[in-house]
Amino acid sequence: MKLKPLSPIRSKSAVRLSKFSPTDTGGLKSEQAAAPILVKHLAAMDQFQEVLYAGRKKAVLIVLQGMDGSGKDGTVRHIFSGINPQGCDVTSFKVPTPLEARHDFLWRAHAAVPPLGNIGIFNRSHYEDVLSPWVHKVISSKLARRRLEDINKFEQTLTDNGVVILKFFLHISHEEQTRRLQSRLDDPDKHWKLDPADFEERRFWPQYAAVYEEILSSSSHKHAPWFVIPSDHKWYRNLAISTILVSALKDLKLKYPKPVLDPSKFKL
Repeated sequence: MKLKPLSPIRSKSAVRLSKFSPTDTGGLKSEQAAAPILVKHLAAMDQFQEVLYAGRKKAVLIVLQGMDGSGKDGTVRHIFSGINPQGCDVTSFKVPTPLEARHDFLWRAHAAVPPLGNIGIFNRSHYEDVLSPWVHKVISSKLARRRLEDINKFEQTLTDNGVVILKFFLHISHEEQTRRLQSRLDDPDKHWKLDPADFEERRFWPQYAAVYEEILSSSSHKHAPWFVIPSDHKWYRNLAISTILVSALKDLKLKYPKPVLDPSKFKL
């Protein structure tokens, strides 16, 4: 069965997460059906990344956002494990340090943007400086929306300078989050993952969903699109994201640079 493609959020559309099923699998019946497709995608990404790194004409920035337990770490581990680490960097954005807090909220994000030739992954991102402060009323709605406008301008600047931006919201259900957090409680080998904040923030699920809807509605554009990725099934999450990445990298029509020397003139 052919995989049903996922479309980006249209610019300035009113997003309602209730319209997206977190259990969708794109028409595929099982993980076994997805496995060979994912293998092909990972091989293609490895090849594309080599050409990207060699040419240094473009950079790729991947933004991962989602509720606690939605699989941001798992996405990095399963999709990017085969990519040459020399050309790929992962940045996690947590509570700002005292130094970061003394700068504008985009300062730390800009410093982590990948250079031309590299793939950069934001595991949480500059959107965190809108998300949690807005939910907890640390900043006003007016300031939050102004920050979203600043983010739109920031991302436009990046794309104007050769950075390809792809943003993924990992969409899980409240029930699936419950199962994943419970599995961490039940498995001693997963206790290191436990964070009191994950359990405290569950109380604010509706508020987080509402703010995410605002973010997706106001900051998805052709140059920096958001994709809502159904993520209750981890195998489909990985397949869906890899499908979008392979398509985007293919569209770049990357080529190896011309050699700086004539290899026929050298003999060993």
